[in-house]
This record gives sequence, C-alpha cells and structure tokens, in this order.
Amino acid sequence: MHNFLPTAYFESKFVPFAEANISIATHALHYGTAAFGGLRGIPDPQNPAQILLFRLDRHCQRLSQSARFLHFDLPADKMQQIISEFVQRNRPQTSFYIRPFVYTSDLGIAPRLHNIEKNFFVYGIELGDYLSPDGVSCRLSSWCRQEDRSLPLRGKISGAYITSSLAKTEAVESGFDEAILMNAQGKVSEASGMNIFIVRHGKIITPGFEQDILEGITRDSILQLAHDLGIPVVERPVDKSELFIADEVFLSGTAAKITPVKRIENFTMPSERPITEKLRDKLTAITENRDSQYQQWVFPIPLN
Repeated sequence: MHNFLPTAYFESKFVPFAEANISIATHALHYGTAAFGGLRGIPDPQNPAQILLFRLDRHCQRLSQSARFLHFDLPADKMQQIISEFVQRNRPQTSFYIRPFVYTSDLGIAPRLHNIEKNFFVYGIELGDYLSPDGVSCRLSSWCRQEDRSLPLRGKISGAYITSSLAKTEAVESGFDEAILMNAQGKVSEASGMNIFIVRHGKIITPGFEQDILEGITRDSILQLAHDLGIPVVERPVDKSELFIADEVFLSGTAAKITPVKRIENFTMPSERPITEKLRDKLTAITENRDSQYQQWVFPIPLN
C-alpha cells in the first residue's frame, strides 16, 4: 500500500492526487518520451515548522537538462518554485520522496519530439528505506547497460528504465536483492537504479561518466564528501573481478541513499565497512541539517 501525499501538481495547477490522471492515449506512455527526477525530504528534526529537501537545486538542474532532450524548455528555477509550494501544500509528517516528471502529454501516435505538447507534474509518496540499510545481495545481470550513442544517458529518460526493470526482476526472482549491470565494453556500470562504489586498499573506486552511468546526485555528494574527508577517490573503469575482492562495496542513490553490499553472486563481502559507514553517517547528518559545513546542500521549506 502506497501512501501518496494528498496534493499533486498537474497541468499547471495543484489538485488532489486522485484527480491527477492522464489519458490512456498519452504519447509518453507509449514511447517512453519522458524524464523524471527524484528527491528526498524529511521534517526538520530541530524545527517542526519546516521541511528539509536535499540538494533541491541540483535535482532541478538535472531534470531541466533532461527535459532538453525532449525539446522541452523547463527552467530549473521554475521547477524549484513549484516543488517548494508542493511541499508547503502537503505538509508531510514523515520521510518522503518527490517525483517530478516531464513528458509528452499529446495524444498522438507518431513517435516524435517536435510539434507535440509537453507537460510537467509533481507528486510525492511517504518513503522510508528503499533498500535494507543492513546490506543487500547482488547478482551480475544478464542485461547490459545501454550506450549513450543509442539513448541520452546524461538524462534521466523514462524509456531507459526498461533495462533497469528487467535487471531488477531477474535479480529478485533468482534470489538476490539487486542487480549490477555491465556496459557494452564488459566493465561495471551501475545497479538497476543506483551508482556503485568499491573500496580497495583505503581508496574509493567508482566507474566514471564514460562507463555509461547516470550522473547521480548522491554519487556527486559522496565524491565531494570523500575529498573533504581525505579519502582518495579514483574514477575509472572497474572490472567484474574487482567486485569480488573489494574490501567494501556500496550503492548510492536518492532512494537507496548509501546501501552496503553484503554479497555479490557467491562471494561474501567483508562485514567490516569503515569507509561506507563513515560516509553514510556523514550524509545522514547533512540531510538532517546537523552539519554546518554542508548547509548549502539542504533546502529548508517553511510551513508557516
């Protein structure tokens, strides 16, 4: 049972969530011609009169850039204003997730992006832990991550998520929690909806953008935190075999936050995860506005 927030933004106005409906003939439904974002919010533990959103500006920038692939001009600052009002109208009482979505809203049948109506909506859902904070098991997917030359992986395009869906279901139905996808060159790319990091000899190693990964905002945050904490970071291609001998492996994403990996295929990862835990504790403190060094990442939305 999903607990959706009561108010949505739909067709340029705020309406009850139950009334925010699209036609079965909607273009984006048929062709995946949409892009989405996802960001988390929590009631401020220190101030019940405001809500905290994590890196609202970066999420809006990324979705605005994704919209450009759809030939849709949606400024990031306008999106930020709408999301802020959305939060104020809903007044959530617990941890939640916001889904802003741009799409081709026309009812035509031709797969195209020109001369077609586009639209934008926002809804939210109460959300605690997406993956177990104790750790997850992963399998190597038989499905391959797409290449940027066949679809714009610098955007969070909805049609691309058929591969993620296939990989996730394959993993769960074969007894694992999550999937790790390789790219067309046979290197590690990402999980079904998260970026991946390994730790070896005190260094954090993660696939770079050239490995067909999503430009994750949580990933970007982790790289900055590691730099500030003095933890060496290397962005480079990662071999499959490195996963099995890593000292630590973890996934990152808005929904997943920082989730440790406890098993990959038939290899059990070490139970001691000092770097993963250090980063996770730091990120938690930041999202709860308990770290003054990163206050610029936290957007307080007043409810008064």
